[in-house]
Amino acid sequence: MKIVQINAVNGIKSTGRSTIELSECIKHEGYESYIVYSEGLNTDNSYKIGNKIEKKIHALLSRVIGKQGYYSDCSTKKLIKYFKKINPDIIHLNNLHANYINIEILMNYIIEHKKSVVLTLHDCWFYTGKCTHYTADNCFRWKDSCGSCPRLKKDIPSIIFDRTTTMLRDKEDWYKKIEKLAVIGVSDWITEEAKKSVLAEASIIQRIYNGIDLKKFYPKKNNEFKKHQNLQDKYLILGVASHWTSEKGLNKFIELSEILDENEVIILIGNISDMQKLPKNIINIKETEKIELLADIYSSADLFLNLSLEESFGKTTAESLACGTPAIVYNSTANPELIGKGCGEVLYSEDINELREKINKIKVSSKSEYSNACRKYAEDNFDKNKNNNMYIELYKELLR
Repeated sequence: MKIVQINAVNGIKSTGRSTIELSECIKHEGYESYIVYSEGLNTDNSYKIGNKIEKKIHALLSRVIGKQGYYSDCSTKKLIKYFKKINPDIIHLNNLHANYINIEILMNYIIEHKKSVVLTLHDCWFYTGKCTHYTADNCFRWKDSCGSCPRLKKDIPSIIFDRTTTMLRDKEDWYKKIEKLAVIGVSDWITEEAKKSVLAEASIIQRIYNGIDLKKFYPKKNNEFKKHQNLQDKYLILGVASHWTSEKGLNKFIELSEILDENEVIILIGNISDMQKLPKNIINIKETEKIELLADIYSSADLFLNLSLEESFGKTTAESLACGTPAIVYNSTANPELIGKGCGEVLYSEDINELREKINKIKVSSKSEYSNACRKYAEDNFDKNKNNNMYIELYKELLR
């Protein structure tokens, strides 16, 4: 059995780490694994698609013409030659919306050569015209035909033209022509949404949670991060994102900073615009791919906050739980699924006073009252070995 994964990144960021981990599982089971990627690490049996110039042209055409994923012709044709050489049994699609691949050429190859396809929903792009998320805009036109897109200038923006209806119809047409299509949601929430979409007729639709490496993300007792930052006497409230924006909750963290106690400090890991001024009780640490450092910070934190209203899974929340740190999330999209009994709190409004009350509740009880439940919930639901083996069984079922 030969499996090719296609993802925008390899070995970096959350989906890139997941791609590597699944590839290792595939090879461990005795099958052939290949990875196609645009940015990241060159690993065993990997194929880097595209170059910076072509990607910039792709991005420009997307903005001017309004279609996403319809360019990078040359690189995609080279990829098809590569596919014909290795002849994969299954093509596993992850994130394709990063200006690096021509989805039309790819889908025509898949349909013509009757390839089995696994499609993992890391966000909503595969079943909408162009949106990676839509709940904040209260738009559900993807269930019908899209058009009049309220997010035209968001995600990968279009300057003028709204091609969302055309792109959604194209996706629907391609999916119907794929003989064996398995759709995997990374949460119950996004899986149920997919069942209402153009993906509804897929051969298989099921949920497989994103996996966490529990040997790397685990409760550490030494609090090295607190010692290194001279924060031993502080109550650490942690947030993690690749890039901090209002959509990721940056504004809420700043609002929260105004009502913190003297012994409370917010740590935000991830890139923040140089134009953004932060209060003294918010410490920013640039995005890091150092897993040991991330695990140290998760373990040192007293509380994790995910203040994003739109999450298809929320891997940082799961990583926090794996390190024994309780979390607070909004009752929106996939967020509440990750908060098992005794693992933290769920917010039912955006009122800062409710957030303050939830923080106080966890603070008074102390982290130690939550840690065992957090770790157990992560072991039961997010173990990468268990979840990646579910993909192996899925591949076998698809080929049968």
